[in-house]
Amino acid sequence: MKSPEEGGVLRKLSSAEVFRRFRSSVGAALGSYLSFARGETTLSPWVLVYPFGLVAKSVVAVRNFAFDHGLIRSEEPPLPVVSVGNITLGGTNKTPFVEMLCRMFQEAGIEPGIISRGYGGKTVDPVVITAETISSETAGERTLSGFRDLVGDEPLLLASRLPGVPVAVSKDRLRDVDVLSGRKVQLIVADDAFQHRRMSRDADIVLVDACCPFGNGWIAPAGILREPPSVLSRASAVVVTKSDQVEPDRLERLIAEISRFVSRERLFFSRISLHTWRRWNGGWKGSDSGRPSSALAFSAIGSPESFRRSLENGGVGILREHRFKDHYRYRLEDMTALEASMEECGASCMVCTEKDVYNLPQDWTSSRDILVPFISTVLDDEERFRRCLLEALRPRLVVASNGYGEDSMGVLLARKLAERFPSASVSAFPIVGRGEHYIKEGIPIDSVPSDSPSDGVIKYRFADLWKDLRSGLLRSIARQMGAWKLLRGRIRTPLCVGDVYLLLHALWGQGQLPVLIATAKTVYLSGHWRLERFLIKHRSRMAWTRDRDTAEELLRSGVLARFDGNPIMDITCDNTIEPVLWGSENNPRILLLPGSRRRAYDDLCLLLQAVEEMHALLPSGASYMMVVAPTLDRRRLLEACERVPASEEGPWCSFGGKSEPGVRKGTCSISFFFGPLPAVAGRAHVLVGLGGTANQVCAGMGVPVVSIEEKGKFVQKKLLGDSEVLVPPEPRALAEAAVRILSDEDLRMRMAAEGVARLGGPGALDKVVEYAASKMGWDLRVRMYETLASRWGASDGRRPRPQDG
Repeated sequence: MKSPEEGGVLRKLSSAEVFRRFRSSVGAALGSYLSFARGETTLSPWVLVYPFGLVAKSVVAVRNFAFDHGLIRSEEPPLPVVSVGNITLGGTNKTPFVEMLCRMFQEAGIEPGIISRGYGGKTVDPVVITAETISSETAGERTLSGFRDLVGDEPLLLASRLPGVPVAVSKDRLRDVDVLSGRKVQLIVADDAFQHRRMSRDADIVLVDACCPFGNGWIAPAGILREPPSVLSRASAVVVTKSDQVEPDRLERLIAEISRFVSRERLFFSRISLHTWRRWNGGWKGSDSGRPSSALAFSAIGSPESFRRSLENGGVGILREHRFKDHYRYRLEDMTALEASMEECGASCMVCTEKDVYNLPQDWTSSRDILVPFISTVLDDEERFRRCLLEALRPRLVVASNGYGEDSMGVLLARKLAERFPSASVSAFPIVGRGEHYIKEGIPIDSVPSDSPSDGVIKYRFADLWKDLRSGLLRSIARQMGAWKLLRGRIRTPLCVGDVYLLLHALWGQGQLPVLIATAKTVYLSGHWRLERFLIKHRSRMAWTRDRDTAEELLRSGVLARFDGNPIMDITCDNTIEPVLWGSENNPRILLLPGSRRRAYDDLCLLLQAVEEMHALLPSGASYMMVVAPTLDRRRLLEACERVPASEEGPWCSFGGKSEPGVRKGTCSISFFFGPLPAVAGRAHVLVGLGGTANQVCAGMGVPVVSIEEKGKFVQKKLLGDSEVLVPPEPRALAEAAVRILSDEDLRMRMAAEGVARLGGPGALDKVVEYAASKMGWDLRVRMYETLASRWGASDGRRPRPQDG
């Protein structure tokens, strides 16, 4: 019979053996799964997880769709962000690549900061670490293991390798950016953030492991993919890592596969360089003179096979290797077993990765120093990579608008942006018409032409909507969405001049929250609907209104809204517009506006007949000036004038040629003006106008308005109040109303004062530009780009022009 002591020893040995075998079984199962997920084996019981892979693929597709179309919020941070990520579960050498990228920016004079999720860390709120804080605090109360528990291993490694570069760690990366913005950081490098789409970024660098690029091609848990390879099209650059560890023909096949989604110009290659060895034993003991001749290797990283190949390529003889799961925290019994294994195989030392050092047990001391290889990333074509990254970091600003009046405001906003940010690319996205206002100013257009019978005005009559649908409205919208898709992920926050429809149009097309300059709605016209207020609150970055009361209405609904002047009236303060002298000082000066839409050619007949009536009612005569919108064709306009029915004095005939065109009938003549409305509106005594926004601009400049009774003008009347008179659409009625105003100076002055009070003053667009510069970080982005362009610019030394690209 055994003694109790002997029985106790046997029981202890049996428990240890059971635990060891259990761990061995778990390790074998994990190895089997990884072999299946990486595509190394095809016939495996793990095929049973394929249904879960299908579910995961659907979830990923829905999530990406939601971000692509603004169903989930995506916001631009106040600092420029370069994301370094991948589409697989670890093992692509992100950490050394992030280090290389930070050094690249530092050498160019840019101060980077790093944000990280901190896998394995416990912190929820942002924690900022640096090499200096780690060094000082580990010498005090906090241990290295304590830091690792708080933030994880990779942030510790990056902070230690990059003195002076702060690393912010939390579960909310947008908060991390805000924290680093107060530390004189000029650019953020986001570690492992390709899938973190709530934070938009300026450039996306995606790493692909040449040794195991996509595994078995399935989404986890059925494979190693986080997203399908097609999402590489979102990347600014794709870098194939470990390119020196595969055969050339295998690399060529991978290049061909990636090239389905990414152009060759955005495809790069990197490798790992093992440049020094250091010794570790509870702390760094200095550098080693050379590589070990034989070693036991252990690691807990995403790609242990790559680590082994790097050692072997460096001339290290691996006698035995132990692999643990990524980010594994070693225990005392693990280290005891590793030392025993080293003695057993006769290795001269143990080697591990630098990341593993931060996961070793705090109270463990090795019998011999552990040798740690220090590695770095080397790009095969660094100069071309810098040029590609520079192009991605160039701020690209887009002004969207949905109407001809809105286009005129958009032109001014685009010009102000180009003046404030001279090295940025500024373009326009008009969704109504062909963008004639922008074309005239030389502003590039990203949208596709959109002609429709209603010229975009379909809110007053169902018949107009029906005509637009029959003429291809839905097809036109689809083309516009395609144009937005080309810009997705490559532009800064869109600035939308118009209404909530435009806001949704831009949001659905490109994904991130736009800024809205709300020119269409005001409390004088019943204000915004409840649904509109909800959408502006949850799907816009900021909203500017055209009057103070409308801003207060939106603020009461929780909307971020501001009033800094009426954006419509900013047109009147364009310092590039010089006033034009026209008409006689002794006779009334009457301004004529046929409008900017295609119906203007038909309305021209009404205006000319009204001028005939006015000329008869004003015996001393008057001066007439017709302002022609850039959307109207000069030849068609003159032909429409000649088609007006002739009277006793004959037909309307053109004169003046191309320089100073106009039309004449008898003693009455009308000059045409093809420039900006404010250049001539200031001298007018009265306006006979059939326009929309143009009528409002004139009223705001103190010019009484006469227009016709129709649904749209009744709505406009609520806004303009007594500054506008509406009459039946008859020549005699228009003429009599204009003459009545001209003959009653008190009435004319009261109408002028009412218009100025109703429309308010200018100033909004300057505030929009200032907000973008400071709050959205566009000033910083431009300065950073110009700094990089001076260091990384084209080989011929030329500085990029504002409208290049």
